[in-house]
Amino acid sequence: MKKLIPEKETEKTYLLTDYGRQKLIHYADSFKAIARNIAVKDTGRETPEEMPGEESERQRYLFFEKLHEEKSILAGNLEEMAGIMSQIAGEVFAFRPFPTGKKRRIRQLLRAEGIHIADIYYIEDDDILRIAVSMNTDRKKKKETAEVANMLSVILNERLIPSVDSPSTVDEFMRTYFLVQEAGFSILSGVARAIKETETLSGDNYSVTETERGYVNVLLSDGMGSGEKACADSETVLELMEQLLEAGYEPKVAAHLVNTSLLASEEEKNMSTLDICSLNLYTGVCEFIKLGAAASYIKRGKMVERIYDSTFPLGAFGDREKNGFCRKLIDGDYVIMVSDGVLDVFDEEEYGEAFLNLVRDMNQENPKEMAESLLQLILFKTGGRIRDDMTILVFGIWENK
Repeated sequence: MKKLIPEKETEKTYLLTDYGRQKLIHYADSFKAIARNIAVKDTGRETPEEMPGEESERQRYLFFEKLHEEKSILAGNLEEMAGIMSQIAGEVFAFRPFPTGKKRRIRQLLRAEGIHIADIYYIEDDDILRIAVSMNTDRKKKKETAEVANMLSVILNERLIPSVDSPSTVDEFMRTYFLVQEAGFSILSGVARAIKETETLSGDNYSVTETERGYVNVLLSDGMGSGEKACADSETVLELMEQLLEAGYEPKVAAHLVNTSLLASEEEKNMSTLDICSLNLYTGVCEFIKLGAAASYIKRGKMVERIYDSTFPLGAFGDREKNGFCRKLIDGDYVIMVSDGVLDVFDEEEYGEAFLNLVRDMNQENPKEMAESLLQLILFKTGGRIRDDMTILVFGIWENK
């Protein structure tokens, strides 16, 4: 990717004061030390020695197994917190002012549009061009941030778009807006769903979110069972995932924290699957993470690859390694994610290839139409019977030209 910032000495500005950074580092070191030497305090439960009867040895074993699991969960969470603190403490933005002549020209051109620029900086961030602009408009006038980004794109001869977390409009109040280099790819998604015939709510839920770092995270969760309880369980999983991803956690780390949260909860709950597809819009690299989820499919013309991993749902076990599968997607590829109810309509002997063959024969270019066509074929196979919730989520990737 082309780097547009001139190769000159960079002014590096910490996001935190030195004192604040040092405090975070000390906290992180403390959490790491605690995680290494963690000891679970007495919870007030009976110890195995106090348990009478013939079951005492078995109860002793179960007690210490539970104790070990709780210690592992707590230690893991402390390690994750320490890692995030260290990452925040080390974050640096490298600001570089625009050349004086270019800044003057930008101010003149945008002032003619009623936009006042207080300052504008390059922000060096790996290979992605970012620009910080402090600006406002004339009183009671507003401009769409995307419109201002288009103006600067023309002036700088580089396609810029507002960052995900920038305000959508520029108004009379002076604010700092962040514009980023447009990603190399964009996606369009579509979904088709069918609810179990004895229920009014689907236990399947999905989410498509974009982060400020140029990732799109597509999530599909299938609550075990069906109806209101399954729906609530899968909704809880997605809400927690969205909050953690928005806070900057990596998908694997976020999934680990959600899993430990469910294990620690004392509420009666059903387990939920979690299917994660995390796509880097700048590189096209896509990571698939599956926790009890059904297979996914990558369609490239008539070639189809099945992505599958045999894992347990969330809330089943703690301290598990979550494997990921990385694939490089290209212009015109489609990813198809499904819930278990879709694949369960096939007999065991045809389970592996049957749906793959259906995907191979799809000719639709619109993801929504492809998802609906696949669902209709599945319902035709079942004679219209819907014995479990079904969700088919399709997204296509296209190169921005």
